[in-house]
Amino acid sequence: MSRKQLIALALKVLVSIGLIVWLFEAKMDVGAIGERLRQVAPLWLAAGLAVFLVQALIGAMRWKVVADTVGPRLPYGSALRFFFVGLFFGQVFAVGGDAMRVYKAYRAGLGLAPAFNGVFLERAGTILALLLVVAATSPILFGRVETSMAGTLLFVALLALAGGLVGIVLLLQIDRLPPTLDRFRAVRGLRAVAADTRRVFLSPGPLMRLLVWGGLTHLNLTFAVFILARGLAVPVTWIECLALIPPVILAATLPISIGGWGVREGAMILSLGLVGVAENDAGALSILAGLVGIAIALPGGVLWLLDHDHRIVFDPNEGQRP
Repeated sequence: MSRKQLIALALKVLVSIGLIVWLFEAKMDVGAIGERLRQVAPLWLAAGLAVFLVQALIGAMRWKVVADTVGPRLPYGSALRFFFVGLFFGQVFAVGGDAMRVYKAYRAGLGLAPAFNGVFLERAGTILALLLVVAATSPILFGRVETSMAGTLLFVALLALAGGLVGIVLLLQIDRLPPTLDRFRAVRGLRAVAADTRRVFLSPGPLMRLLVWGGLTHLNLTFAVFILARGLAVPVTWIECLALIPPVILAATLPISIGGWGVREGAMILSLGLVGVAENDAGALSILAGLVGIAIALPGGVLWLLDHDHRIVFDPNEGQRP
């Protein structure tokens, strides 16, 4: 891991710790949270684990759609195995999840560019699908929260979606920018991604499949959180979860913390608070969801141990080195 990566990791650790400490000081009670977690209904917890596990199955298919579009065919079994390994490093160690996927795909014969672009564009498509889900479900809040608040949230959702679409357009055109911009390392790197971006986002078949699997990802995760909420007896309905959980997922994807910890809890408290859920209930639900996410990633560690290649990669470019 490079010095820059270590600094970035340290900053994320500080953000997560700082937010969690602040939330427990200002919003949540440690004892009450612990008691709520001990009271979770076992059957609902088992159901939540099962639905969370489906996330990996959907994620592997989502990745396969993109990988098959930009490079050699990636068998679903390999995609699922590599996805679990990446999930393990991303959830348990909070570093290197995507880099491990790139590395494993590269070692499987995809080539470095298709391996990297496949993971990068799968991420981009998943975020775009999330923005679409947030924008589509935000109107549910009208009549459930104050009209001004619902209108503000819908406006922010549409603004975020517009920003996501602008980002995709920039990726489509970045290799057509003036060569003078090549002095920026990010521009040089993204030029190689532009052609594959067009293959994915300008082809109706791959684009629709990516958005469908991406949408299912977020709806499935929302359903998993709802099931865990039932297990904790948190007073929130499925319809309310449809509108309130996707924005929490979006906040947790921001690359400013370790695995979304701290950010997710704060967002969950704010979001569920709109429909009257107590701060300790929302905090307990978020923590339980985070712990379940770690639990379903553990099979990836077993798969990594069973593999003959135990190399840990933090930077996709390391995959080229012997």
